Amino acid sequence: MDQPITMKNNGQINVVLNGQKKKLKVVNSPSDERLSTNLPSKHNALKDIEHEMDKLVGMEEMKKMVKEIYAWLYINKKREEEGLKAGKQALHMMFKGNPGTGKTTVARLLGKLFVQMNVLSKGHLIEAERADLVGEYIGHTAQKTRDLIKKALGGILFIDEAYSLARGGEKDFGKEAIDTLVKHMEDKQHEFVLILAGYSREMDHFLSLNPGLYSRFPLVIDFPDYTVDQLMEIAGRMMDEREYILSRDASRKLREHLNIIKTETRSNTFSNGRYIRNIIEKSIRTQAMRLLVNEEYDRQELLTIRTQDLLFKE
Repeated sequence: MDQPITMKNNGQINVVLNGQKKKLKVVNSPSDERLSTNLPSKHNALKDIEHEMDKLVGMEEMKKMVKEIYAWLYINKKREEEGLKAGKQALHMMFKGNPGTGKTTVARLLGKLFVQMNVLSKGHLIEAERADLVGEYIGHTAQKTRDLIKKALGGILFIDEAYSLARGGEKDFGKEAIDTLVKHMEDKQHEFVLILAGYSREMDHFLSLNPGLYSRFPLVIDFPDYTVDQLMEIAGRMMDEREYILSRDASRKLREHLNIIKTETRSNTFSNGRYIRNIIEKSIRTQAMRLLVNEEYDRQELLTIRTQDLLFKE
């Protein structure tokens, strides 16, 4: 009886074919590789967006999705040129994840890409939340929502904590906002892109309450929490941008703190990259005060964040 396929760490798999053991080399799909490496210059839109995505830590699913969107848009144009049917799939999206995982940053990058691909005329981002859509009386909500959509035409309307629109049930004005959004998603589906964002569990519950919504969002991207290693990488990049460095002891102290905070904090209350940014900015202010008091102004001290500069909220 043939044995099952087994994977080896050396990039090979052992497989039994017709009673004989064979070794086959694993070849990665092009979609798993850096797509733009050997593409001609006419694909500068993809190269530009990849350059921007390279600055983002993690988010591998998102990066792959963006490349697939580019490929789909480009090939559709080629099909049109050959007189073939081209898909008119809407590009409305749902981003699921905790705060500080890069959802707004990615929305802005998509705006840039869609302008370069002539999908959107402006590519600007309009950020909104429940209070920006929901009014105080019947008809007010629909008007507020229409006004927001009008501002977003040619760009992206990004609604954070979108699940809050369904918080009050059938009699809540949030339902009016949802109904208005759905109507304009259909009527103006190629004039703007709607992105609904929020915590994964709450967004899943939101969709269960509005089953007609799910089919209107063909692109759903998960933004997982950062690991401690990724958070340290984010901290390092932030320090580089500001021309600071962490001393070895400070780096160790920060890593130990992140290990503790990731263990003790509920997943949906930890603000990920935002948390790191706050720590870095606070440490820079603390370092400035320390240097001022001690009158230490040599280059190395101006560059270095030390353990005493890292202050964490208890």
